[in-house]
Amino acid sequence: MNAARDTGFPRADAEHDFLRARRRQVLSRLANWLRREPDDVNIMLPFDEVVDALGYLSERRIGLRVIPLSSIVGSVDRGRDFDRRFRPTSGRVRERWERLALAARRGESIPPIEVYRVGDLHFVIDGHHRVSVAYALGLTTIDAMVTEVRTKLNPQGIRYRGDLIVKDYRRLFLARVPLPGEARASVVVTDPWDYAHLGEHVEAWGFRLMQDEGRFLDRPAVAKRWYEEEYQPVVEMLRQADLIGDRTEAEAYMWVAGERYRLIRTHRWDDEVIEALRSRRR
Repeated sequence: MNAARDTGFPRADAEHDFLRARRRQVLSRLANWLRREPDDVNIMLPFDEVVDALGYLSERRIGLRVIPLSSIVGSVDRGRDFDRRFRPTSGRVRERWERLALAARRGESIPPIEVYRVGDLHFVIDGHHRVSVAYALGLTTIDAMVTEVRTKLNPQGIRYRGDLIVKDYRRLFLARVPLPGEARASVVVTDPWDYAHLGEHVEAWGFRLMQDEGRFLDRPAVAKRWYEEEYQPVVEMLRQADLIGDRTEAEAYMWVAGERYRLIRTHRWDDEVIEALRSRRR
């Protein structure tokens, strides 16, 4: 359904479409400021930063698809001209924007846009104005030539630019601690710096293990054994002792491992340790 107003004069309607889109962009910025939301809440996600944070693997062209407008979250190189909802951020794009809106209102053929697909997210290579006009006219989908990009990490959970920091640190953590399968998905923290601390912790655990066994273990072997012999048993004990609280399991593990060593300067686990930790629960 076309949500744009129609006066019967396509050129005037196209001009009104642009002014309405600009007004909505300004009002959105004002609303974000009044709600004191983060600065990146209304900014387009930059494709290069997203792929760098997730780790590039490969790409393939999959051709023409109909994609939801709501899945388009970023751009390859035009982030400054439009906001996250592809509303114009200035009058700089007005002439071309109104020309496309006029063509759309007249029912003329509009070529498909070009996008990269990362997971369920799309990033515009060419066609920013067409996306903006489609939004303004109340459309929900758009034709697109799609190139799919595969990454090391799943982009799920990315909403704003600040989320890329967490993904980037997680990618580095998984390079240091290459967990397999289910283990990879279950070890999650919310503060990106915790990935660095956890990586150091696992490496130290692996070093002690190699000293005890008198042989070298590569990173995948250390990661697997840490998860099976240390992480899982500790997390299970924390569940039984009701010590996880509102943390993630990995955050609870990091807290308890740090407290364990600080309290008794050892790496053993027994009832005395659990009781001491319970008394210091936070």
